[in-house]
Amino acid sequence: MQMEDNMRHINDWEDEELDREDGDFPEDDGEAVPPRRFLTDQQPDENGLYEHFALTADRGQSSMRIDKFLSMRLENCSRNRIQNAIDGGNVFVGGKPVKASYKIKPLDEISIRMEYPKYDSALTPEDIPIDIMYEDDDVIVVNKEAGMVVHPGHGNYSGTLVNALTFHLQDNPLFNCGDCRAGLVHRIDKNTSGILVVGKNERACNALSRQFFEHTTQRRYVALVWGDFADDEGTITGNIGRNPRNRQQMCVFPDGSDGKHAVTHYRVLKRYGYVTLVECRLETGRTHQIRVHMQYIGHPLFNDERYGGDRILKGTTFSKYRQFIENCFELMPRHALHARMLGFRHPTTGEQMIFESPLPADFAAVLERWDTYSKAARGTEAEY
Repeated sequence: MQMEDNMRHINDWEDEELDREDGDFPEDDGEAVPPRRFLTDQQPDENGLYEHFALTADRGQSSMRIDKFLSMRLENCSRNRIQNAIDGGNVFVGGKPVKASYKIKPLDEISIRMEYPKYDSALTPEDIPIDIMYEDDDVIVVNKEAGMVVHPGHGNYSGTLVNALTFHLQDNPLFNCGDCRAGLVHRIDKNTSGILVVGKNERACNALSRQFFEHTTQRRYVALVWGDFADDEGTITGNIGRNPRNRQQMCVFPDGSDGKHAVTHYRVLKRYGYVTLVECRLETGRTHQIRVHMQYIGHPLFNDERYGGDRILKGTTFSKYRQFIENCFELMPRHALHARMLGFRHPTTGEQMIFESPLPADFAAVLERWDTYSKAARGTEAEY
């Protein structure tokens, strides 16, 4: 089987957010379950029971057992799944099955055939209203509302975006195979609102996946964070990985000892005194990247329960101020993050496409409250 060179992007399930708000992180070494990937010359199994991966060992690859090599490279797969694939004769080097003891050599061409993870319930098409910004034969662009999980997983087997898309695209073969990640090439958190692009066929999925892997997409997020900034813009750089003290969080490893390289650029949009509205541009796409990076520099997202933004971090001790914050939390009972803009090249025409989404009602309402509060506070200061 001829395999495309350097298909490492099939191992990097890169997105700003991991959609695990209810189920949290899976109990394996991966940050997320990868989407379905198709090789350029291979169709999925008739029953859609297996996913296929292909990769090529680097020129400078040192000798290493293939089970250890795959555990390191397929970071989104548990060791049990890899071992089961090897034991079942479904790991091939040069087209021949190998055992776990096989030693990897430079430029080895490796293919893996693994069963899809088992889910407690089957994927069911659901007639759930979704805000479709654009659709053609290749892609569909959705403006996801806060509170909607992107795809089924532990604790979320219905009511997801994929359930809704499976109903909307019920005549599309890609969405009829029972794949819980059909068409997905990136994700955002359950409680993050904003834009997602979904592929409607194998070719579109491959083309879009490569763009996300190569960081050629354009992504802009708007976030309300605690505190004020000394500068109008800046860059946050720091490896992001799972927090060793809390598996439900990610954290920054500033010394690079763990995690994956991550870069977030930000600029101030508006200062409200105790909180600031910022735009974030992602250079990489790591799990909870904006939320973690902002916490790392001392500016957790407003009302971000997971990363400590759901309490008063800046401001006064006055009871009226506490009530004001509680009212804001009640008005927007989620972290203040919105995927405002997404740009990508169309997988067929090559045209650069850019989509923008206005702030949702809850986010806009909270900003209006802060605008009123900050103006009143400045007026009070002017009296003295």
